Amino acid sequence: MNFISRRNFLRSAGAITAGAVFIPNFISCAPSGKINVAAIGAGGRATHNIDRVAQDESVTIVALCDVDDNRASETYAKYPNAKRFKDFRKMFDQMANDIDAVLIATPDHVHFAATMAAMQLGKHVYVEKPLAHNVWQLRTLQRAAHYYNVTTQMGNQGHATDGIRRVKEWYDAGITGDVKEIIAWFNGPDFGEGKYFTKPSSFPVPEEPIPAGLDWDLWLGPQSHRPYNHAYVPKSWRGFYDFGNAELGDWACHTLDAPFWTLDLGMPTATECILNSGAPAGFVPDSSIIKFEFPARGEKPPVTLTWYEGGLKPEIRPEWGMDELPGSGMIMVGEKQNIMTGGRPNNAQLMMPKEEWEAWVQNEMPEATIPRIEGGPQQEFIDAIKGGPAPGSNFDYATRLTEMSLIGVMAQRFNTRIEYDAVNMKVTNHNDKDDYIKEPVRKGWEYGEEVWK
Repeated sequence: MNFISRRNFLRSAGAITAGAVFIPNFISCAPSGKINVAAIGAGGRATHNIDRVAQDESVTIVALCDVDDNRASETYAKYPNAKRFKDFRKMFDQMANDIDAVLIATPDHVHFAATMAAMQLGKHVYVEKPLAHNVWQLRTLQRAAHYYNVTTQMGNQGHATDGIRRVKEWYDAGITGDVKEIIAWFNGPDFGEGKYFTKPSSFPVPEEPIPAGLDWDLWLGPQSHRPYNHAYVPKSWRGFYDFGNAELGDWACHTLDAPFWTLDLGMPTATECILNSGAPAGFVPDSSIIKFEFPARGEKPPVTLTWYEGGLKPEIRPEWGMDELPGSGMIMVGEKQNIMTGGRPNNAQLMMPKEEWEAWVQNEMPEATIPRIEGGPQQEFIDAIKGGPAPGSNFDYATRLTEMSLIGVMAQRFNTRIEYDAVNMKVTNHNDKDDYIKEPVRKGWEYGEEVWK
């Protein structure tokens, strides 16, 4: 199998000037030109991203890649002129010159390899959240975005909404005062057949026949081989830490996006699992509580963040003025006012009686100061390729948001306290966690070392 390497591609393209980085389709795709888009992952969530970018008249869907023919069948039928592949490496080997941008919506453990393969060829990338599966991958993606000079976007769609902008505008206007505490809760994981989490009846997971149309080895990608079981595919892989990042890793990029951006939280110095209902090794617990500790940032005070999941919720405080919390949500506890959102930051409000809130919106709400996004994160990505502003959840931002959540996932996974040195990417109170900061991969799936040289 003769997969194209970046070195051979650059040589064949004539990029021989010392120090030059050749970006073929970035140069050829003028702001007014057509944009050829490929998708890695063509079923499930991927269909939404594909359909949204295809609404732009400048976009042509030229290639679709999915390891599961059945999962991708509806998208294949919708875009009959797009070439079909199971292996994205073969897609790039055959179509590198015909692709400008790539949409990536695979299971978490394949995000990094697919994204790096695209960026090495100068392709702009839109990647579903969470951006990658471990800290080293995230740091590498951030470096690679600059190294290859491409447009990047993570698909945490709430970051493109009016709601998250309101949260930041209110905080910046001094309405909340200092925020020293954040509380967040989520009503998953929801276990059951057909859900995003399926709990196997026994562990280790027994072997089952591989369904027709699924390339199981390609689905595993960089992870070590294990027998097929329907508990992994098509979408319940999130419950297994080898493939997903549990409920916290999946939803923190939504639920914690507003406070992370607004307060410039950065990396926690510690995370701690203060409640874990227990689970077989390598599988997500039914419920847990995770505490994050953030240091002071300039004049901003230290922050404690507590995450509840699996039906657990914080106790309602009298000053919140409510009898019941929604299924999922987030509260920024301010010295003057509290802000609450749902599981996503789309809707935001100050926590005050309804009549008082409505009057405040009518008479006192600050005017918008942050530009609004039309068309959602997918259109924001396409507009950026055409020469517009960089997407808000570009890799400089999205890598940090995801890294913050993964340090919490590590505490949950091992039911422990994680003390974290972000500068050196080290867990300082456990000497056996390096393989979770940078996970080993199968031969043939190594990517990213070039950006560290």
